Amino acid sequence: MQLVRLTRAVDVLGRFWARVTAPVPELPTEVLLGTAAVAALLVLSPALWRPTRHVVTIAHEGAHGLVALAAGRRLSGIRLHSDTSGLTVSAGRPTGLGMVLTCASGYVGPGLFGLGAAALLASGHAVGLLWALLGLLALLLVQIRNWYGLWSVLVTGAVVFVATWWLPPNGQAAFAALATWFLLMAAPRTVVELQTARRRRRAPDSDADQLARLTPLPALFWVGLFLVVDLGALALGARWLLL
Repeated sequence: MQLVRLTRAVDVLGRFWARVTAPVPELPTEVLLGTAAVAALLVLSPALWRPTRHVVTIAHEGAHGLVALAAGRRLSGIRLHSDTSGLTVSAGRPTGLGMVLTCASGYVGPGLFGLGAAALLASGHAVGLLWALLGLLALLLVQIRNWYGLWSVLVTGAVVFVATWWLPPNGQAAFAALATWFLLMAAPRTVVELQTARRRRRAPDSDADQLARLTPLPALFWVGLFLVVDLGALALGARWLLL
């Protein structure tokens, strides 16, 4: 009986893995351009940007959490707020390379996630990309420490799951392309918003200002570095997708 159950479990896992790794036909250029246009609308339209920016906050705080763990810090929890702000708390040395990397990862996280998504999509692994997003959201979920953050991650995960489970292969690829373009385009906008808030003295404890206190480099340098990385990710991701 145990052998039969083990065989069935292996069979189910095998079919699941085959589904996750199944290549998807390359999307036509017009579909890629169409999804890029939709992503640009989501980022540039004030009415649409407000709700969709929560997705960028999830990626931003998730990047803080991943780098904190990779740097040997202990992750204490993540909070996501209705005003699209977030907070990642980790324990460890208050200074040093680990803390610098943790602080620096937030604003470049969405762009680098988008770049990784572009690499998977360009190689024909749109389904694998969607399942990878679900896996990352599941890992993030266990670190959420407030109700709004829980709701935000669950809703985002539900949307990705519906696209992954019920859309046909071409639909999955188009949804994956939309998500990829959105991350790539949204990342630079958040950096511009950061500098706008700093100029109006509304963000005295921003990531850039914390980095200025942790390093000899001024906050404006870090803002510029965030923007260069995110624009570079957008340019390289677009090249991989379109050429």
